[in-house]
Amino acid sequence: MRVIFTSLATHGHMYPLLPLAVAAREAGHDVAFATADEFLPTARKAGLEAVPAGLSVRAAFAAALAGETRPREEIPAAELDTIIAKVFGDTLPRRFVADLGALFERERPDLVIYEAGNPGGAMAAQLAGIPAVGHLFGRVSQSDLGTVIHQSIAATAAEFGVTGADLPSFGNPVVDICPESAQSPEFKATANRIPLRPVGWNEPGDLPAGVVREDRSRPLIYLTLGTAMGSAAVLREAIAGLAVLDADVLVATGPTVQVEALGEVPANVRLETWVPQADLLPHLDLIVHHGGSGTTLGAFGAALPQLLLPQGADQFTNAEMVVDLGTGNRLVGEEAVAEAITEQAQNLLTNPAVQTATKRLATEVTTMPTPPEVAAQLPTFAN
Repeated sequence: MRVIFTSLATHGHMYPLLPLAVAAREAGHDVAFATADEFLPTARKAGLEAVPAGLSVRAAFAAALAGETRPREEIPAAELDTIIAKVFGDTLPRRFVADLGALFERERPDLVIYEAGNPGGAMAAQLAGIPAVGHLFGRVSQSDLGTVIHQSIAATAAEFGVTGADLPSFGNPVVDICPESAQSPEFKATANRIPLRPVGWNEPGDLPAGVVREDRSRPLIYLTLGTAMGSAAVLREAIAGLAVLDADVLVATGPTVQVEALGEVPANVRLETWVPQADLLPHLDLIVHHGGSGTTLGAFGAALPQLLLPQGADQFTNAEMVVDLGTGNRLVGEEAVAEAITEQAQNLLTNPAVQTATKRLATEVTTMPTPPEVAAQLPTFAN
């Protein structure tokens, strides 16, 4: 069976699909991954055929902001929301519809699996009459910006004559990697969900020395603000708050913050540009992070307490979810000062109720179907 996976070209949108894509390939299916050029090497590193389709998010925003002379931070919020909605609801879907449509004419797949942030994949499949399955990257949440984006998507879908543009399903089954206890009740009540265990994926790489549990004598705290919204100021404040604890602190600065921007750090703090995060999580005692969906769900599976410092997008609703589940806490905006981070981190490392909640959620994750088990179901969705 020929299966084409497609996602936006970002870590947070592409990585959640890779475990199922790899499992489908290992099950004997002919699998390709379609995304923008800059992430095609990532698909190849996963052992997948890589097919160019769509624009990068960076290129889409560059087009939307062409001629704009104001710095992004000076654009009024309502105006910026309109721009974001056009990028994700019109510019990117329109390009994916064109590129995937041409691909489907050349080689018609039996099934298309598109991630929820790439509605162009759903539109292209429906226009070509090809069965499709959605794939979530986290909890389905509501926000004012999300509503504006969905309105833009609905308008684009209507222009193409695509029906059922009630994201993320478009009337299709949806692979859901969020544990049922954490998922939106409204979504669970209406969606045709295909549960899938949230299995992390990272590019191959070695763990930093000394992080394996057996090799150390005190807690290890991991600090990251992800790949898209890193802030040197927030990282510096968090490092100051965590370094005073009797623990080791591993910091992944990501592509948006230069290590040099953080200056000198205490002896118990280690700075890295990148770490193989999926491999690292089982060795941690606490994770302090931005609240990206992949990191949040990965921490669920590793039974980790979480301190979230949300920066944007779905990170605020993910932080709310973690608090509601009792598996961590959050500090938002000006709350995220060193003293508060110290206090919250110490509590999360030692609070029995938090430990119980994280173990309960990790147990729930282990009951979810694995990627090979879901890959075995895929032929039923191609009929």
